[in-house]
Amino acid sequence: MKSKRSYEIVKYVQEHKFCSLPELMDHFQVSIATIYRDVSELVAHRQLRKVHGGVAYIETNRENTAIHYHDRLVSNRVNKHIIAEMALAEINDGDTIFLDSSTTVYYLSKLIQQSSLTSLTIVTNSLLIIQEFSLFPVEYSLISLGGNYNIQLNSFLGSDTMRQLHNVPFTKAFISAFGVSPLGLFTRYEQHGEFLKKVIELADSNYLLLDGDKFDRTGAVRIAPLRSITKIISDTELPGYV
Repeated sequence: MKSKRSYEIVKYVQEHKFCSLPELMDHFQVSIATIYRDVSELVAHRQLRKVHGGVAYIETNRENTAIHYHDRLVSNRVNKHIIAEMALAEINDGDTIFLDSSTTVYYLSKLIQQSSLTSLTIVTNSLLIIQEFSLFPVEYSLISLGGNYNIQLNSFLGSDTMRQLHNVPFTKAFISAFGVSPLGLFTRYEQHGEFLKKVIELADSNYLLLDGDKFDRTGAVRIAPLRSITKIISDTELPGYV
C-alpha cells in the first residue's frame, strides 16, 4: 500500500460497502491489472475482503474483533521476537516504562520477564500484561491503568484511563500502531488514538515497535507526527521518510 490511490480505494469501498473490480477500474481510471494488484495488497493487509464479484469493506463487530486480537497475537511471532529483542536493549535498571497493549509490545514484556534487569516499574493499560505480572521478577513494580475494557485491543481506555495516565510519571514509552506513513502514526480507534497521543506527550523517549507490513499504511485516526517518536524499531529496513 504505497500509493495514495490505495488509501482512496479503501475510503471508496467503505462508502459503497461493496465494489466490483471493473467499477474500481472505471472510478480510478486505471487498468484491470493495476486495480487487481492494489486490491490484492489491501486484502493482504486486511483492509478489504474478497467477496464474490469484487471486494467489500471489513465491518468490525464484537464477535470477530476478539478473534482478530488472538490472530494478531500468534502471527509473525519470529518478527515480533526480533523487534522485542532490539527494544529490550533500550531499557535500563531503574527505568519507569510504559508498555501499550499491542501484540508486539506484549512480546517485549515476555522478554522483560526473563531479562537480567533487577529493578523496573511498568505502567500499562494492557490486560494481558496485567494478568501476567506475577511472572515478572518480584522486585518489579506494576502500575495498572483501569477504565473501560476495549475488546478490540484487549486493554483499558476511556476518560478514567486518561485521568490515571496524567498522574503516573514514566520516562520511556514502548508502543505500536496500526500503520505509519509520511503523515504520521495511525490507529483505527478514536479512544486509542487519544490515549497514545497523551502517552507520547508525557514520555521523555518514545519507541515505536513495528513489523514491516505496517509501513505505508494509514488508519482512520492519526495519533501523532513521526517527529514525536524517538526511535522506530523494526524487523525490516526503514523507509526513507522516517
